[in-house]
Amino acid sequence: MAYTIYLSGETHTDWREQIIQGIENNGLNVEVLGPITNLNISENIGSEILGAEENNFWRDHKSAKINALRNNYYLGQADLIVVYFGEKYKQWDAAFDAGLAIGLGIPLIVMHEPELTHALKEVDAAALAVTQTTLQVVEILAYISQR
Repeated sequence: MAYTIYLSGETHTDWREQIIQGIENNGLNVEVLGPITNLNISENIGSEILGAEENNFWRDHKSAKINALRNNYYLGQADLIVVYFGEKYKQWDAAFDAGLAIGLGIPLIVMHEPELTHALKEVDAAALAVTQTTLQVVEILAYISQR
């Protein structure tokens, strides 16, 4: 079975590449979508296209809206959304994407370390699977891809 998944969340580690490699290694028919993960590009796209801003609020506002055009479209195309909450950064955008997935009725897999279980209990409660590793995510994808 073919799936389109959207990978949302932390951008400072290679977790996306690990999942993509696992998909390839298992020969899964899974298309992967996600946000622009180059922070220099995504955080400055508003100013680059719409003009520079002296106030960081407006710089961020412009970039967030342009990124939302892309991200919301891809979220809507996904059959399944994987959201990874890393340990180091507060990922409000990941929580927002999880909420959008839930609101759109798109199945959600959440991945995070056990230390974040309490903080993410509401998100975890809405997810169909809560994982701790990329291998677990790939194993779920392999399982649901079986005919």
